Amino acid sequence: MLSIILPTYNESGNIARMIERIMEEVPLPLEVIVVDDDSPDKTWEVAEETQKTYPNVRVLRRVGKSGLTSAIVDGIEMSKGDVLVWMDADLSIPPSKIPELMEKIDEGNDMVIASRYVVGGGTVIIEKEDDSLVLVILSFVLNWFIQRLLDPRVHDYTSGFIAIRRRVADHIEIKGDHGEYFISLTYKALKDGFKVVEIPYILGARDYGVSKTGTRWWHYFQKGFKYLGVTISMLFYRGRPIK
Repeated sequence: MLSIILPTYNESGNIARMIERIMEEVPLPLEVIVVDDDSPDKTWEVAEETQKTYPNVRVLRRVGKSGLTSAIVDGIEMSKGDVLVWMDADLSIPPSKIPELMEKIDEGNDMVIASRYVVGGGTVIIEKEDDSLVLVILSFVLNWFIQRLLDPRVHDYTSGFIAIRRRVADHIEIKGDHGEYFISLTYKALKDGFKVVEIPYILGARDYGVSKTGTRWWHYFQKGFKYLGVTISMLFYRGRPIK
């Protein structure tokens, strides 16, 4: 079975449609796990309403706890699937790509990254956001730098949209505050000998609400320093044999 984990905070305008699209576009036995950080807009409540139509939706409302990485970890602990997918719930990421991720898993890969920076991938420039082009450039430069410091086999070290076998998640501790967890997870998977591949995807614009990563270039600079710190720490990682 496939477990799809959706970490959420103030996504009440997106979550029902996101779940509907997953059910329409992923023809596989699956469960959808919504991990909500007690959103003031009651995202968790909207997600629970979808259970009337889709009984394979499960909702975890986290009170007094927050953060993207810990939400993913809690979703993994709650999940039942042999393969895990996690992604943003704001409709900027196309659920139609999930079957393609799964095809690569079925081919024998352990971790499949949906990448903006391989041929066929990209990011939509959001006209209503003045800094959109700047943010896209900063993200590209950050990933270019990380790729050259770490392992060039991966191009998108800040993707956050993957399919991963449970044995990888059991082997590697996922930790961090925000998107920097993805750098260490990806590099450790490569270093430890797991089979990691990328497929292209186009990151679009969210349908409703505000990005949790940031909406201005200085937000990316602030997070970028943390990302670079994690990257540098990975230079000292020597690997851990797969059991």
